[in-house]
Order: sequence, then C-alpha cells, then structure tokens
Amino acid sequence: MGKWTQSVTAKVLGIGVLALLMTIPLLQVRELVGERQQLREGAIAQIAQGWGGQQVLGGPVLVVPTLRQVAPDGQAAPRWQAGSESVLADALKLDVAMAVETRSYSIYAAPVFVATVKLGAQFRAQDIAQYRRASNATWQGGKAELRLPVGDLRGLQEVTELRINGQPARFESSADRLGSWPNVVVPIDLDALGEQPIDVQIGLKLAGTEALQLLPLARSTDVTIRAPWRDPSFVGAALPLARSIDGHGFSAHWHLLDLNRSYGQHWSDDDNMQPALQASTFGVQLYQPVDVYQRNVRAGKYGLLFIAMTFVAFFLFEVLKRLRVHPVQYLLVGAALATFYVVLLALSEQIGFGPAYALAAAAVAVLVGGYAMAVLRARRAGLLLGGVLGLIYAMLYGLIAAEQYALLIGALVLLAMVALMMYLTRRIDWYAYVTTSSEPTEPPAAIMERS
Repeated sequence: MGKWTQSVTAKVLGIGVLALLMTIPLLQVRELVGERQQLREGAIAQIAQGWGGQQVLGGPVLVVPTLRQVAPDGQAAPRWQAGSESVLADALKLDVAMAVETRSYSIYAAPVFVATVKLGAQFRAQDIAQYRRASNATWQGGKAELRLPVGDLRGLQEVTELRINGQPARFESSADRLGSWPNVVVPIDLDALGEQPIDVQIGLKLAGTEALQLLPLARSTDVTIRAPWRDPSFVGAALPLARSIDGHGFSAHWHLLDLNRSYGQHWSDDDNMQPALQASTFGVQLYQPVDVYQRNVRAGKYGLLFIAMTFVAFFLFEVLKRLRVHPVQYLLVGAALATFYVVLLALSEQIGFGPAYALAAAAVAVLVGGYAMAVLRARRAGLLLGGVLGLIYAMLYGLIAAEQYALLIGALVLLAMVALMMYLTRRIDWYAYVTTSSEPTEPPAAIMERS
C-alpha cells in the first residue's frame, strides 16, 4: 500500500478514537441532566408539601373491633385478644371534577389540582349479618367505624357533606391506617342500626399534585373523572371503559367488580392487605408530554452519532478537496458539538425546549461553520458544513419530537447518511491515490479564489 493509503487508514482510525473520546463529555452531560431532574423532583416535593402530594382516595370501609378468646400454651386460663374486621361496601360511586393549574417553585413547575368529589356508598345489611355470623370473634358493633383512606391528608381541604342514612355526621382524625394510607373516621353504632343497610354520602375537596388514584373498595365500583387537561395518562390496575379527550380536557369512566381484584369483601387485621390494596389502585396522571428533561435525555442519546457524522463530513471535505485537518482541530469541533447539549439544557430550563434548541443549534452551527472556513481555508466549504450541521440538528429535533416513531426515523436517517457517504466517495481509488505532501495540492490562494 502507498503512503496515502496508510495515512488515510490511520486518519480514519484516529477520527474513530476521537469520536469515542467524545462519549466522555456526553456522559457528563447525561449525569448533569440527571442532577437537574433530581432538583426538579425536589421542587415538586416542595410544592406538594404545602399543597398535597400524589393522591389516593378510597371508598368508606366498615371496621368493627373484635374480641377473640385464645388459650396460650402453658396457661390453663384463656384470655381475650383484641382485633378488628373490615367489611367493604356493596356499591361505590365516585364523581370527580378536577380543577388543574400549574404551580412553580424556582424555575420548576408541576401540575396541581383540586378534585371536587361526590361519593356514595351502600353497605348491605345481609353482608354485615353474614360476616358477623361467620366470624370466630365477638363483634363490638357499638364501637364500629367508617374509615375513609386518603393518600395525603394535607390535601383534604374541605368536607362539604357527610351523611349516614340521611343523618349528618363529622369525620375525626385517626392514627389507624388502611394499608399504607392514613384515614379519617366517623363512629357508627351497628347495634343501634340493627338490620338496616348503611348508606353513606360524602362530598369533599381534595388537593394534590400530578396524580389521583382510586381504590375499588366495593363489590361494584363506578368512577367518573373530568379535568381540563389535554394529556392524561391513565395508570394503575384498570384502564377506563370509556374516555373522551379533546382540546378542552378529558373525561373517563371506570367500572370495576370485586372479581377484578385480588382480595375479597371482608378481612381481619391479621391479614396483610397492603400489597393487594396497592396493586389495585387505578386513576389518572396529569402527564407532561416529553418534558424538558426527557427531551434533553433523548437528544443526548444521539450525541455520539451526530458527532461522528460531523467528523465524517470534515473527513470527506479533507479527501474530496485534498485538504488537511489536524486531529486537534477535530477535537475542538467535537468539543463544540458536546457543548451544544449543555447550552440546550441550560436554556431549555429558562425559555422552553423549542426556542432553546433553535438557539443552541444555530450557535453551534455558526461556530463550527466559521471554524471550518478557517481550517479548510475555503469559504464555500465552511458555509456548506455549517448548513449540513444545521440540517443534522433539524433531523435530530424531528427524532426528539417523534415519540413513537423515533427509532424508525433514526434508522432511516442513518441509512440515508451511509448511502450519501458511499455515493460521494464512489469514485475515490483508495489504493491508487498517492500523495506524500503534507500540504494541499493546490495553494491556499487558489482555493480561496475558487471559493
């Protein structure tokens, strides 16, 4: 092989090594994005601390204290052990209207809501009597409670209505929990009710941040949620049976049966219900589609690819125009391309992702294009390279915006770029083209005059 072939091979390998070295600043940028995400999560926690966090709301649960006679080993006399048993409603209906706004903390923002909830639950007298007879403990019906689980009690702004069998009542605070969630409780005397069913009507206002989930604590659960939010994400164990999403917001309806969950209508305090209850939650998250940090992470994933493509463009100019570019100059161009991601992250937190992307891409394209004019000593080559870089950033933005088709578009773009490079170099004879000069075959003045 000739000297030119050997030098081209070495140059290609050197460019590849430089491109791989640029993964180091790209990884640092990715860590920086992670740190900013953590700061944002901390800001959201600060918003939630004064407003209410991600909320979970269930239907009322009838909890009855019990006494059970046990005979411990080694003791002749039995003793009484206290416990409780829980009974779920036969039917539960929730109508939820969410008022949504965006709250800011420092430069970070999160959607918050106030949910106006109308809740109705009915307990059948037959169910209560059946579970009472089947129990191996003595029910203390006069000390029973209706417990309403609320994920974050800081968000319980107002109880507008509470009626039991048509009679007004008041909630009280409680140290007891349902699974992992705190409760508000209202005493109820089962002995005084006798064989009557229990009808519960509740109205309340519940504030929260980002998400509202519900618990299907009834044999039949009907839920309707409405909110002026155009990007809902339905999460949890059940998707809505019907939903409507338009420019004004969304409306969704769920209908769940006790057969759709992994626990029954009745349990005792000996049962570990937390995993099953947690797994049955469902509801809506106020999704922010492809937010600033998600877009920065997605842009960073293509960083090495576009640095390599820019290096290849420089190399093609070097080969086709018979110019020489030093590895240090490649390294400086790579540093400019890596700086794009830092500038993008910093600006996007202040002015939004779209304008930040446009400014950062324009700045780097002008910087690299101007540098190419000086390095390649050809104005047209510098302008062309700056234009190519701008086109590359435009394609990158398309990949970021195309959430579902990003992989397909990226693969097609990569295929097209490889095909373009093959086309541009199709006439180069890498073995026969030999030069030993370290300078361009044409004087710089001639190149500048032609450009």
